[in-house]
Amino acid sequence: MVRLVLLCGTPRNLGLPVDLQMDNDDDVDLEQLVNEMNASAESVHAAAAACADTVPLLHNGLTHRPHHPHPQQQQPRPRPSLQQHVPGGHSHAQRPLPQSSSRGALPHSLPMQIQAVRRLQGEHQVRPSSLPAIPNPFPELCSPSGSPILSPIQISDNHIVKVWSEDGAGKVLEILAEMTARDVCQLLVYKSHCLDDNCWTLVEHYPLLGLERCVEDHELVVQVQLSMGSEGKFLFRKNFAKYEFFRNPLNFFPEQMVAWCQESNGSIPPSQLLQNFLDSSSCPEIQGHLYLRETGRRSWKKLYMFLRRSGLYYSTKGTSKEPRHLQLLADLEDNNMFTAVTARKAHNAPTDYQFSIKPSKARSECKELKMLCAEDEQSRTCWTTAFRLLKHGISLYHNYTGPQSKKPPLSSVHPPQRSVSENSLVAMDFSGRTGRVIDNPAEAQSAAMEEGQSWRKRSQRLNVLGSPGPLHTPSLSAVIHRTQLWFHGRIVREEAQRMMVQQGQVDGLFLLRDSQSNPKAFVLTLCHHQKTKHFQILPYEEEGQVFFSLDDGATKFTDLIHLVDFYELNRGVLPCRLKHPCTAVAL
Repeated sequence: MVRLVLLCGTPRNLGLPVDLQMDNDDDVDLEQLVNEMNASAESVHAAAAACADTVPLLHNGLTHRPHHPHPQQQQPRPRPSLQQHVPGGHSHAQRPLPQSSSRGALPHSLPMQIQAVRRLQGEHQVRPSSLPAIPNPFPELCSPSGSPILSPIQISDNHIVKVWSEDGAGKVLEILAEMTARDVCQLLVYKSHCLDDNCWTLVEHYPLLGLERCVEDHELVVQVQLSMGSEGKFLFRKNFAKYEFFRNPLNFFPEQMVAWCQESNGSIPPSQLLQNFLDSSSCPEIQGHLYLRETGRRSWKKLYMFLRRSGLYYSTKGTSKEPRHLQLLADLEDNNMFTAVTARKAHNAPTDYQFSIKPSKARSECKELKMLCAEDEQSRTCWTTAFRLLKHGISLYHNYTGPQSKKPPLSSVHPPQRSVSENSLVAMDFSGRTGRVIDNPAEAQSAAMEEGQSWRKRSQRLNVLGSPGPLHTPSLSAVIHRTQLWFHGRIVREEAQRMMVQQGQVDGLFLLRDSQSNPKAFVLTLCHHQKTKHFQILPYEEEGQVFFSLDDGATKFTDLIHLVDFYELNRGVLPCRLKHPCTAVAL
């Protein structure tokens, strides 16, 4: 008997050692033996790949076997054995291969396919009771609902808006989609520590076109920003004329421009005039001559126009109102009216009182702009105000009365109570050699007012050491006005007029600035009847003390603060009292 060991080295062979016992007489078909072994190896390889996905997860470092087999799992086929009959009736079978893993009887030299992604066990899988439950120290990382990574992305409703101030500084705000222009103004007032007097406004500004308009308080800022595009920006400033037409409507609507007033011979009260604009059932009409810039040309044509609820029309035949002579220039629903900042230089306008009608949609072409020009400031204000009233209607009135209704009534505001120590004080007169108590209340009040004003007239107040008081030096009176909001330093006349126009040109709007012609003098810029006037404040020296006067020395003041305080209470030589300081807030 000869023991023969064969090593199969064919390309498809697995290199399995085969121990055979044969006699010298028997012949072995080696080719058939190799084919049977290769077929057996392929069946085992297919069974291992089929059950690769059913390997359970590891629990506490141990392999968990399910109680019932997976439907896809198949039992490995038994390896065919080779038996050789030898004399004597004895047979020797093939030796079994060692079990290397739970997947079946696989030899070490057989390549195994490892799946990169294994199927996770479902929640219905029962954990064996023999294994202890280990708490998860990081539940937020494993729970899709509480994990910031595994949870679905939530779209934020916040939007970024950048607002610019008069000095060129900007502030970035994060606002909600439902915030109105009034809400954004209140937020900026709170962040800038300003006084909320319902005059702050958000301005839609286009630097390249030189156009701007005040965004209405009820308009949504996000929608306005989407309609502006990249060429526009927001400005934050005061506008005292935003709702001034509710207080003085006759100053904004001349009788010759309102058709209803002409038909009734000008006997319309102001309340009915505004009610006619606010009532949607009425049909007010503004009429007058305007200059219209021709499309594609730099020339302007004078036309007679009519502003109605349906839109802006112009007459092709003089001042005729017949429907066959009227042509629609622009409607009110899809357009906004802007005021031109640079009129004559940029557009070769015939006057400085230019305004424009611009579509409210984004990326509107310059050809869609309707450039108009009025003859004076009052006419332009009438057209722009009537356009706002006809488009927004009662919403403007709600914007005007809304902040006022939130203020507490005067009856609920109580004057501050005097303390016990203040009630024990008495008025004294020290004008004589000995002091006396003033028993007359009228005399005591007169003495208090005289004493309150006399401190400004004293140029030098000596202390106990005989030196001037530190708070009443002559240099302080010369520079104390520079800390006030109404003082704007060395700005030119044109810049002062531009600021007055931007903030509304209402009666009593004023500012003070340095004089360009006299280095020691100042200029008071005042607005009256929508016209800007300038008054020079000259210095006067008397007994070594410098005073300031507006009326050639008839009324003198020690500093500009005293002068402003006086003319806020008294008109004097001015056309009206000082009411609204023209300020520029820094964001």
